[in-house]
Amino acid sequence: MRIGCTGLAISMMVVAAFLNSLDAIIVRSLAGEVHPLMIGFFRSFFGLLIVSPWIVARIGLKASPYRVLHAVRAALKLASLVTLFIAFAHAPLADATAINFTMPVFLVLGAWLLLGERVGMASVVGIFAGLVGVVIIIRPGASGFDQWLLFALAGAILTAASQLMLRRMALRDSTDRLVAWNLIMTVPLGFIVMLPVWSMPTWNQLGLLAIQGVLGALNMTLITRAFGLANASVLAPFDFLRLPIVALMAFTLFGETPAAQTWIGAALIIGAAIVASSGWPWRRKPPVDGL
Repeated sequence: MRIGCTGLAISMMVVAAFLNSLDAIIVRSLAGEVHPLMIGFFRSFFGLLIVSPWIVARIGLKASPYRVLHAVRAALKLASLVTLFIAFAHAPLADATAINFTMPVFLVLGAWLLLGERVGMASVVGIFAGLVGVVIIIRPGASGFDQWLLFALAGAILTAASQLMLRRMALRDSTDRLVAWNLIMTVPLGFIVMLPVWSMPTWNQLGLLAIQGVLGALNMTLITRAFGLANASVLAPFDFLRLPIVALMAFTLFGETPAAQTWIGAALIIGAAIVASSGWPWRRKPPVDGL
């Protein structure tokens, strides 16, 4: 029975990796037509519409001991989405995806430096290797330097900060309630920040934005269920399937061919993320953060 559950969980992670890749493709398709701040709002809005029945039926929102921190974490989450969308809109998709894989590295680094948590030597080595991988892909100071990849790096750092808050807040609140509050708070925040750049999207654009929101909700559901069926140490590596999937889609749809340093840097980052997390005690079942 356990083997069957693990196989089902792995299948869910593979599907989630595919859906996550479609997210990047939709953002690139909307690039230059819909502002990233608008994409961030509509993705959160349509995602909340999809999961609102679950929130109403299962989550007691009033029981949360937090108020202001929900808004702070939602702002971090929204900022991480927007910065990543900017990278997807302008930078090579494979490069931006590979840089985004540094999130676990910064998560461990933040827990170590900011929260004073103990990490093993493996984590320290992983952190260093991950930063080397970033330098290989971004190539600061070189002729091929792409400034838009810095937004992918910022997105990874902001996501890690949001996850660190989620971990601390989960000590006094349930993960389901924290995720629900995150979704609820992100929508009004997204609405406010996108007002200065608002322009009415076409029906086709609105359709893509709605699909993106649905994909985000489905992706979150699949990952949450998967981690409930199997250990994170088994499932986490399957998230890295996003890179070859995105690379194939980007080549097919946009004619993008990843450079050699992309694969070299990505290999370092992926290895670093696995090694860094394996030397960190909080590993068995990490909470899943928002859409």
